[in-house]
Amino acid sequence: MANNTLFLAEILPALTERLAEHAEEVDQSGEFPRAAFAHLQQLGLLYFALPVSAGGGGGDLRDCQAIIQAVARGEPSAALILIMQYLNTRRLSEESDWPVSVRATVASSVVTEGALINALRVEPELGTPARGGLPATRARRTAEGWRISGEKIYSTGSYGLSWFLVWASSDDVDPLVGGYLVAADAPGIQIVDEWDHLGMRGTCSHRVVLDEVLIPLNHAVSVAPWSIPKAGLNEEESVWLAVLLGSLYDAIAQSARDWFIGFLQQRAPANLGAPLASLPRFQELVGQIDTLLFTNHTLLNSAARGQVASGHTAQIKQVVTENAIRAVELMVENIGNHALTRHHPLQRHYRNVLCGRIHTPQSDAIFTSVGKTALAAVKNTS
Repeated sequence: MANNTLFLAEILPALTERLAEHAEEVDQSGEFPRAAFAHLQQLGLLYFALPVSAGGGGGDLRDCQAIIQAVARGEPSAALILIMQYLNTRRLSEESDWPVSVRATVASSVVTEGALINALRVEPELGTPARGGLPATRARRTAEGWRISGEKIYSTGSYGLSWFLVWASSDDVDPLVGGYLVAADAPGIQIVDEWDHLGMRGTCSHRVVLDEVLIPLNHAVSVAPWSIPKAGLNEEESVWLAVLLGSLYDAIAQSARDWFIGFLQQRAPANLGAPLASLPRFQELVGQIDTLLFTNHTLLNSAARGQVASGHTAQIKQVVTENAIRAVELMVENIGNHALTRHHPLQRHYRNVLCGRIHTPQSDAIFTSVGKTALAAVKNTS
């Protein structure tokens, strides 16, 4: 762990600078940031969270958080794809319920080829599975193997992925529901370029259409009968998700804040004869922004160190995301028209940070769950 931390301290500042050089280009083109991932592979960061037993780096949450923050401060779309890589590869330990040979194949491809993996879950009709429901994507059992057909939207990483973990249901009377592992280059897969989002444009979260895609029977790697639902994220996975997603959007706000500080120190209107940073109004504003980000820093670091109960991690994601958005909003409000000009870094940060709200769990689900728990606790003690 200490060696990892020292290694990261040496490479991460330069990594942020390198990715930042191409951030506007990625935003404008909406293309997969291949150069960024080639560099991440050279640094050994694509398999950083993969367990040591699977040939990976076995990185802990604090080190993975540091990587995500560094990448996000440079180019946030790459950071979101990398989060999904970390969440999925760290599950490939010896304790995994995946078939051993399948797990070994995926792990080897990650280490030697820089293969990327992500779960494809959201569907056009159903929406996010976090809200419940049976997926329309079907796995049909044949003598050759499973035949997978269906459509997935918001498929983060799409063109850059080597493995799709497709959430589907089998054609059994009691369907097997869960993750079916599909090689991204398998015949019958089409990627439809429909991701034209306001922010996080380089995630290439396009629609993926699967038409009778053949996979081996043992690629039903994480399924369970619909009548016996498979558990969702465990407590540890919930903490990882909240910390890494929160760190991504906090890092975007941190990048915006750094630009804003430089602007205030350099901008000296003729009628003022001094930098804007000399005005109490802007000093107070920066204090407000830094207090929001200090709160984020404290919450995220506490959670990464295991100092927050897992039941509160969704609240951390909600608070951190809203603080990050509010911080950037304050900058935009006080800069004025310049901040909303195309190619201006602040408007790009603003568009990117707004995307933090759409990740599962959303605020309404978080608040409802917290409220139910609180009301039930009071009822039980009365």
